[in-house]
Amino acid sequence: MQRHGRTIQVVAGVTLALIATGSLVMSGCKKSSSTTSGNGDGSSRQLVVGFSQIGAESSWRTAETNSIRGEAETRGIKLQFSDAQQKQENQIKAINAFIAQKVDAIILAPVVETGWEPVLKAAKAQGIPVILVDRGVDVSDDSLYTTLIASDFVAEGRKAAEWLATKLNGSGNIVELQGTPGSAPAIDRKKGFEDGIAPFEGLKIIKSQTGEFTRAKGKEVMEAFLKSAPGQINAVYAHNDDMALGAIQAIQEAGLKPGKDIIVVSIDGVRGAFEAMVAGTLNCTVECNPLLGPAAFDAVAKVLAGETLPKWTVVDDQVFDQSVAADVIDSRKY
Repeated sequence: MQRHGRTIQVVAGVTLALIATGSLVMSGCKKSSSTTSGNGDGSSRQLVVGFSQIGAESSWRTAETNSIRGEAETRGIKLQFSDAQQKQENQIKAINAFIAQKVDAIILAPVVETGWEPVLKAAKAQGIPVILVDRGVDVSDDSLYTTLIASDFVAEGRKAAEWLATKLNGSGNIVELQGTPGSAPAIDRKKGFEDGIAPFEGLKIIKSQTGEFTRAKGKEVMEAFLKSAPGQINAVYAHNDDMALGAIQAIQEAGLKPGKDIIVVSIDGVRGAFEAMVAGTLNCTVECNPLLGPAAFDAVAKVLAGETLPKWTVVDDQVFDQSVAADVIDSRKY
């Protein structure tokens, strides 16, 4: 996956969920009428699309799955769904099965960046386009996939850092809950955050460990941080909301007040994060919109119609903190 340094503007107010590249709008976009594929004899059949999903490790992931499943149903497309349970080998098996079934297209949310070339080459050899959603891949030939529909994870990390630097007045000890090792969001959100705090000599990451994007692991790791650095932690930066919510539990059980004694900032913007902000236990979340179904199937329709798509379709994300949470929570769709 080619790295991009494009900065996305933060827009105040209710989420518009725009696709920043092109004119796609993920909620309320124009639906393609192309739900059938020609058989070469003048007849047509229902389109079949394979979807390899990472798993169900978070409420964000569930929202993405529901968006893609719901959009397939709306458009009359047959969706072959596979839950990889966090394992790349399961995703590779699923993609090979999709190829054997001669699906019309494949939607892939890759668990990690590397190790995809052989199976993507197999899909390309059979003329099956692959649409990447929410995470990219690191391949030597980017023609192996059609487009990546995803947020700018580096920008998300940088936004979290800039918000926290302001909140802490440029000084404080931070602990970091990283996502799945080797995954694009974990790599990029870490890089963006480190870039964002670099100008502030008083801000330091004193501990950093994977919480695997899950609430349970986030709680477990935060408990260890609190025990190993008692009284030294000023803020938590979590690569997703679920880990942050787990960390909040650990902070509370340690007799401290999350959101006050320890500032908490995270990424995703799920409803649970907004509820925590309204409750005062989470301070800020940087949105990463999971409602990618409409954009993914727009891409499928366009590539099957012979159109060339950009390699990266950037999803527009916003920053929300406690000051606006109560005003926008009812408008959240995930």
